[in-house]
Amino acid sequence: MTQPAWTQDDLTQNLHDTADKAQRVEAMFNAIAPSYDLNNRVHSMWRDQAWRRAAVKMADITPDSVVLDVACGTGDLAMAFSHAGVKQVIGIDFTYNMLAVAQNKRDACPKAKPTYQQGDAMRLPLADQSMDVVSIAFGIRNVAIPEVAMAEFYRVLKPGGKVIILEFSLPRSAILRSLYNFYFHHIMPRTATLIARDKSGAYKYLPKSVNTFIDREQMQHMLEKTGFKQLTQRALTFGIAVLYRGVR
Repeated sequence: MTQPAWTQDDLTQNLHDTADKAQRVEAMFNAIAPSYDLNNRVHSMWRDQAWRRAAVKMADITPDSVVLDVACGTGDLAMAFSHAGVKQVIGIDFTYNMLAVAQNKRDACPKAKPTYQQGDAMRLPLADQSMDVVSIAFGIRNVAIPEVAMAEFYRVLKPGGKVIILEFSLPRSAILRSLYNFYFHHIMPRTATLIARDKSGAYKYLPKSVNTFIDREQMQHMLEKTGFKQLTQRALTFGIAVLYRGVR
């Protein structure tokens, strides 16, 4: 990478309005892919895998379920679905280096090993009504136009199929939110950047992108506007992360 994906000047604006957001996000994730899993574990205090298991549980899968994990990254959620015992898991991400890590990890799955391919959340290379579950973990915030991706999730789901969204949020307690924001904005960016030896600006982008993304009520509204029914949400670890579910 010849220049950072995100500079200090970028952080003064709403990153979600950046015209070339998709290209910057791709460059950022390509840069941090080798250390992505380690940073996830350390900076979630090893809660990130528990959050993914909660996402699998919320999906209410069966042995015949066919699951699409969008923005699958290094494959942790896809692997969690595989370990839970589904018929098929497909992981899609547009970042080559993240998919390379996921591919190297897939042999750890005892059965229904995920298959991975490059693809765009806003243009899924799948047939209408072909999936039982569509999941996305910490990815909808990084999509250039989330509403377009949401419509794609709806399109590829079978009637009665479920969308599962796992995304960062902020604790609703003022005290917890203040403590978390101090960690999130002043400690995590420094330690994560050191671990990753990152020059892309990824861990400066992360807290800014969370703070300027839509809130829980807006996420529910987006799901409802897309056509999803039976909407539910569940806060995890004091509201640091939130699970959303909708039914097609």
